[in-house]
Amino acid sequence: MTAIPSSAEAGGESAAAQPSSNGAGPSADSGEPMRLGGMAMRNGLLVHGPTSWAAAARNSKTGDIDVASGPKPNFGGNLVAKVPLLRGPVRMAEAFAVIPIARKALPSARLPFEDPRVLLAAGGVTLANNVLRGKGGSAATPGREAAAAVLGMLPAMVALSGTELAAYHGVEHKAIAAYEQGSRDPSIAAKEHDRCGSNLIAPMMIFTVAGQAILQRLPNRPGHVAQATVSVASLSLAVETFVYAERNPDSPVGRAVHAGGNSIQRLFATREPNDEQIEVGVAAMDAILEAEGAA
Repeated sequence: MTAIPSSAEAGGESAAAQPSSNGAGPSADSGEPMRLGGMAMRNGLLVHGPTSWAAAARNSKTGDIDVASGPKPNFGGNLVAKVPLLRGPVRMAEAFAVIPIARKALPSARLPFEDPRVLLAAGGVTLANNVLRGKGGSAATPGREAAAAVLGMLPAMVALSGTELAAYHGVEHKAIAAYEQGSRDPSIAAKEHDRCGSNLIAPMMIFTVAGQAILQRLPNRPGHVAQATVSVASLSLAVETFVYAERNPDSPVGRAVHAGGNSIQRLFATREPNDEQIEVGVAAMDAILEAEGAA
């Protein structure tokens, strides 16, 4: 949930799972909680709703909480909220597009990858993937893709170790869950959340490996376009699995997806935040509710 915007809407965006009649999810005036997504930062929290984003960060120089908000980029996610396979990549793109906008508007914020250790780990993973996949990626195989997927988790694990990021990941889950329960107090909620992006990891790995297995059976060697298509299709199928699990939590698929995601969150991706970190989460939630007109 740190590597990808999370805790709401597959890959941060499974608001698509239960859209309202206009496809945008519950509105501020509907009496139902909005579907909110978010991303933990190293010193704060970024939250996004149907039309807006808001972020709060603890300023390392002053100790104050800095807050910013604005309209969320619109790539048509609300329009395709009921369209399987298409909604996932579009919602994901909108969630990622918020990040540089929020970082520019809130200079005191520090993103998960703004850490030399994370950049070093990412560089090492890139080199390892080049070796695994061969020059130009032409030697991709299901086994190598599986190994690459596992390696891809390394930067996130490095980011979460020994920093406040895991605590702010917990803040993200607790703040959003408390809001969904009708409370302003994040301390009442659990630090694990069923809509965390960690629930996408296992489905993504499964569909990526399966896609590569299919490519390897083609008579002609697949090119970059075919491999990119498989990657997008894997993401789309993972999102649909995510949505199905949310709608059917007691099904075998729902239990398996949530068991994997919750285990990742419980073991290393989240930790219980302190009162100062909770305060930042409350500030971010107040800002997103105000930006969405729901305060």
